[in-house]
Amino acid sequence: MTRLCRDCGHLGDDFEGRCPQCRSPRTVAHPELRTLAIAHLDCDAFYASVEKRDDPSLAERPVIVGGGRRGVVAACCYVARLYGVRSAMPMFKALAACPQAVVIKPDMAKYRAVGQAVRRLMQATTPLVEPLSIDEAFLDLAGTEALHGGPPARTLALLARRIEADLGITVSIGLAPNKFLAKIASDLDKPRGFAVIGRGEAADFLAPKPVTFIWGVGQAAAAALARDGIRTIGDLQRRPAADLVRRHGSLGERLSRLAFGHDSRRVEPDSVAKSVSAEMTFDVDLADPAALRRELWPLCETVSRRLKAAHIAGRAITLKLKTADFRILTRSRHLADPTQLAETIYRAGLPLLDREANGTRFRLIGIGAADLGPDDQADPPDLVDPHRAQAARVEKVIDQVRDRLGRGAIQKGRGLAPTEAAPAPAGRRPGPTRTR
Repeated sequence: MTRLCRDCGHLGDDFEGRCPQCRSPRTVAHPELRTLAIAHLDCDAFYASVEKRDDPSLAERPVIVGGGRRGVVAACCYVARLYGVRSAMPMFKALAACPQAVVIKPDMAKYRAVGQAVRRLMQATTPLVEPLSIDEAFLDLAGTEALHGGPPARTLALLARRIEADLGITVSIGLAPNKFLAKIASDLDKPRGFAVIGRGEAADFLAPKPVTFIWGVGQAAAAALARDGIRTIGDLQRRPAADLVRRHGSLGERLSRLAFGHDSRRVEPDSVAKSVSAEMTFDVDLADPAALRRELWPLCETVSRRLKAAHIAGRAITLKLKTADFRILTRSRHLADPTQLAETIYRAGLPLLDREANGTRFRLIGIGAADLGPDDQADPPDLVDPHRAQAARVEKVIDQVRDRLGRGAIQKGRGLAPTEAAPAPAGRRPGPTRTR
């Protein structure tokens, strides 16, 4: 049985327990340790870990990163999780569960800087890095043995140690023969984890797990499978693939493969974001259509700015609303041409909003662009809509002024605060959301 020291990287077949070189007890053993090359690296409680790094007095305290009482938990440390606090939990519930928690407003610029530093270290390890978010990525280390003087498992252990030493945060690593299993493995031993799932054990490991263990199987899909008597991955393994495809279409084909741990997807370092969006949680629930429209416009500008910075454009516009009782509504429409323009995004989202603004009280609004592609086809002139060219020219001038003088230097009328007779609702600054 091959064993790896997660602290010094010693790899050998002749020791058990503590590492013979550095005496660390942090070792991992697996018969396929020398051959596996696909990894998923995930920063541990990322936002909260960065805050604890920057303020050592928080080291042993429960920390929640998020907005005010009206917001949600963006991240929390492992101490807070012991009290039942979880990401995406409404803040009032989190504070009820852990009233002694230290609440810190998100500092996205700081988190992005640390995330980029982590990514640079990953890319120095292998060019095949596929980011999933600011704090996690897939890595393919096949063929790097000569470069790093050892198999991928050893290289990954040393990478985790370097991230911890250089950046002051910890990561967990899952090592496996493919992306599906690597992603599962990285969650098995958090924090500071290093878990391995090999080819030989994959089917047996997965069999007792519920079908929701498979990414993409939510409550609706699980209910449909349960009606067929399928509740565990083992139940999937016992069903013929043809039967699953006949009953559940493309989902059935996918489940048939993943149930046995088979995943042929490659690590794609140049993968493009699937959507770019921004959202805002209000301090006070809003039902007034005019107030909701005012909050929609700056979000459209935020999405537009991010699309332009990334040189991409979106053809699908999606409006997101969360009601006062936490129901989430999404409404979408497709455009004839891909766009980067805030004006076009706003005009596409406005009728979607107007249809829902029927007296319902909302606590959150968001807007996003999907069906993304290069920006070389974005916002072409339209003889049917001559206002499009004018809107594009105006927006270009606004962007140029803001580049020189700052974002607040110039605004459209709809971006200005209303008069004191109709005060604008206070909301938190739009937060970025990127999904892959």
